[in-house]
Amino acid sequence: METREKIIIIGGGFAGLQLAKTLNNQNKKVIVLDKVNHHMFQPLFYQVACGRIEPSNISFPFRKIFQQSRNTQFRLTDVKEIIPSQNKVITDGADFTYDRLIIATGCKTNFFGNKDLESKAFGMKNTQEAIGIRNNILMTFERLILEKSRSDDGNWNLVIVGSGPTGVELAGAFSEMKKEILPRDYPYMNFNNLKIILVSSTEKPLAVMSPEAQQQSEKYLRELGVDFMSGEVVTDYDGDKVFLKSGKQIPSNNVIWAAGVIGNVVDGFPSEKLIRNRYIVDRFNKIKGYENIYAIGDIAYMETPKYPQGHPQVANVAINQAKNLGKNFLKKNVDEWAEYEYKDQGSLATIGKHRAVVDLPFIKFQGFLAWYFWMFLHLMLILSVRNKLAIFFNWMWSYFNKDSSLRLIISPSKKNNTQQ
Repeated sequence: METREKIIIIGGGFAGLQLAKTLNNQNKKVIVLDKVNHHMFQPLFYQVACGRIEPSNISFPFRKIFQQSRNTQFRLTDVKEIIPSQNKVITDGADFTYDRLIIATGCKTNFFGNKDLESKAFGMKNTQEAIGIRNNILMTFERLILEKSRSDDGNWNLVIVGSGPTGVELAGAFSEMKKEILPRDYPYMNFNNLKIILVSSTEKPLAVMSPEAQQQSEKYLRELGVDFMSGEVVTDYDGDKVFLKSGKQIPSNNVIWAAGVIGNVVDGFPSEKLIRNRYIVDRFNKIKGYENIYAIGDIAYMETPKYPQGHPQVANVAINQAKNLGKNFLKKNVDEWAEYEYKDQGSLATIGKHRAVVDLPFIKFQGFLAWYFWMFLHLMLILSVRNKLAIFFNWMWSYFNKDSSLRLIISPSKKNNTQQ
């Protein structure tokens, strides 16, 4: 009897999940390792942070995804180290051996080595962080209504650092929340004092998009009342004040860091296998110097004639690298393997109701049509029909009522708490 090849996939993000789905019910033994038990649809984290959708609507348990699979298993565990010489993965719960290993660990928030920022500002790369942002901001207003005074200006300044898609989408969503929702929740508070401040190191928001998208997105932000601070670099944050390179200071107790990402590297590889915290791979996503270890998605650094500095760290690259690698694994002859070639399918961002920008290879457009296009595309990318319907219902309810009922403050309980 032929022994099935054992493939270990570390990480269940866009890349890892797509590879597992490509290999699903094939003649391979596939094991997915992840430290959380669900796949997360990261592009909509900002809507969880703003209380527009439930975390469960964009989270998909791995065991549910692979419930009907004949060859794919999931293990909830945290990977600590890889030992390539022994074909072994060390985790906090068990050791795993492999015939082929695929690293798809993605990225985490890059605080550029600043420990104060890391400990005091909010990142937004997982469900827990998105819920943490929602909790903290709602708790701020609960404290303010008890104090009945503006004793701390920092409570009234919400600072978002980074003007990429995540930053502008957060700024737009919180500005709409300030205008439409918070005054009804807290009718005796003056939300004219609340400032949404977007700090950008570039002159225009969405620097990776077209000039038309940059100009229009800045216009949308200013229409929504966002204070857009261009050409400013954050150097530090002490929990009370944001310090800028220009010497300016912004009092704030709520700072969201959306200014960059860095790869989630696993121990076990020499530094020369990495560039900017990404594994150096060939055109087949094989880590250079290893015959059976691969990296895909944000963690992979692949140089091509079109992308001599590596591919952008976006979902489209991750998904299609995984598809290509999975198809290669299913071919009998290695000589038949296809090299990966990235086809840029465009980019888009939403800055609020009827405000969005879309850059496609063949057309660029903005406004309400772009907003509908953004909604339709993201809805189609959601995995399950149930979740698509839940999100669609929440969006329609919010569209017509300018409200949502998802502003729950959910904090972990302590075992030693006593009920009163």
